[in-house]
Amino acid sequence: MIYGFIYWNISPEIFSIGPVTIRWYGLLFATSFLIGFQIMNYIFKKEGKKESDLNDLVWYMILGTVIGARLGHCLFYNPEYYLSNPLEILQIWKGGLASHGAGIGILLAIYFYSKKKTDQSFLWTMDRIVVTVALAGFFIRIGNLFNSEIIGKPTNLPWAFIFPAVDNVPRHPTQIYEALAYLGIFLFLFYYYKKNNNNPKEGVLFGYFMIMVFSFRFFVEFLKENQSPFEQNMPLNMGQLLSIPFIIVGIYFLVRKKKKILGIK
Repeated sequence: MIYGFIYWNISPEIFSIGPVTIRWYGLLFATSFLIGFQIMNYIFKKEGKKESDLNDLVWYMILGTVIGARLGHCLFYNPEYYLSNPLEILQIWKGGLASHGAGIGILLAIYFYSKKKTDQSFLWTMDRIVVTVALAGFFIRIGNLFNSEIIGKPTNLPWAFIFPAVDNVPRHPTQIYEALAYLGIFLFLFYYYKKNNNNPKEGVLFGYFMIMVFSFRFFVEFLKENQSPFEQNMPLNMGQLLSIPFIIVGIYFLVRKKKKILGIK
């Protein structure tokens, strides 16, 4: 540790057995699904939903998250390269997942899931899924910390991190900023769900999630280094531009629900 700063020189690998390597990011990513499953199992039991439906939902979520996150990274941040080398899109083990792509993938996955479940509307499902997604954001950003990626801009603040895998410059630990924000959002959403007797007004939790997560993402981007060279001369980077539509969607659902409560058309 350098005085005043945190010297982060943790290996992203936990251990290797022959050609198989276990990494902190993969472990934390898997942990987010395992804990999310337990939370959703609790919710489904409380609301009398079938366990088989939850098993189906898990697969929709896994596919939507992984496919959406990978395509989001490839198409949002480096489309020219990946469209010229399409087979590398499949090489997910090399890294490269985008949270906005995961968001779009989850929305599409839940849409198709809800089409097959007549007692679980799109908004009913999203209101419950976002609780676990917020917690998953916490685990994934800690995984990014172990990978020394998605780093912040240089700073002289006493809690700055130095990532020797990148350079020897003290930087904002933006991974931790985001992880703590998402953990707080998870606690708020779960508290709101419980406070409303496990039956919140449809669309409200979804709206809160979209506004809080992507508003924070918008502002924390000012403290991050850009992820792709093409962002250097942009007034807002790609992460910020992609966050704006999500925030607008969240505001729409909250305003719509407020109007219904007040009887305004």
